[in-house]
Amino acid sequence: MDFTHYSVLLAETIEELNVKPDGIYVDGTLGGGGHACQVCSRLEKGHFYGFDQDADAVCAAGSRLAPFGDRVTILHDNYQNIRTNLEGRGIKGVDGILLDLGVSSHQLDAGDRGFSYRFDAPLDMRMDRRQTLTARNIVNDYPEGELYRVIRDYGEDKFAKNIAKHIVKARADKPIETTFELNEIIRRAVPAKMRQDGHPSRQTFQAIRIECNRELEVLGDSLDDLIGLLNPGGRFCVITFHSLEDRLVKTTFRKNENPCICPDSFPVCVCGRVSRGRVVTRKPILPGEKELAENSRSRSARLRVFEKRHEEE
Repeated sequence: MDFTHYSVLLAETIEELNVKPDGIYVDGTLGGGGHACQVCSRLEKGHFYGFDQDADAVCAAGSRLAPFGDRVTILHDNYQNIRTNLEGRGIKGVDGILLDLGVSSHQLDAGDRGFSYRFDAPLDMRMDRRQTLTARNIVNDYPEGELYRVIRDYGEDKFAKNIAKHIVKARADKPIETTFELNEIIRRAVPAKMRQDGHPSRQTFQAIRIECNRELEVLGDSLDDLIGLLNPGGRFCVITFHSLEDRLVKTTFRKNENPCICPDSFPVCVCGRVSRGRVVTRKPILPGEKELAENSRSRSARLRVFEKRHEEE
């Protein structure tokens, strides 16, 4: 199927990136190249680097960005490796970075990828199909306590313990192979009166996907490093889709703005920690009514922006 992905908060993100014609910009989650196309159209002597761990996205973005020629470099890699890749090309700093986190519309709508509870498919959920760990491994091999932790922490499902218990009981008879098999197990684990509030599998599928792709681990390990990669005045735009991601981004941005650990009673800072910049968005930027009407999946999107400290400040 064609790679289709609605670029969430497109106009708002491009405005906040404040693209300079001669700047160097990085998209760590390239997707279908919607944000990237808008960035590239504003470049004259600058350069754009696009990263994605999904081979389908790399192929689709490569075709979409081909008209921009040698101003564009696309790499099939996770955004946690941005610095290593750029330094290997002699790039020490960039003027803007974008992360559009979570699962893409293409991944959700590609029935064979196993991301969605709407399609009967093998339990896969790998964004990078070169990795060995799949959703099937997690569901069938994790101890009950680990399954409970994943569903509780990453799905924030109040029935996590019962869902984990039902999964372990079901797999004792035979391995759980497909999304619909898992759906049925989750349905039995959630009280009937609670199934009316959205699909009962939504939170568990999110949790397993996050675990399978190490999404929060990679995000937590990368944010500080990517801020450090920005040139003075450079901007870092991050679009999140659930509270776990958003909380991590919000906390990290604030910590980089005000890293001081001195007690409030100290009249001056003595810890020596210096601010790396400022949080541009005191409150996250949300989709407008028009975008919500066009794309219901954007309803949970949040855009936060950090600007690197200018040298003279």
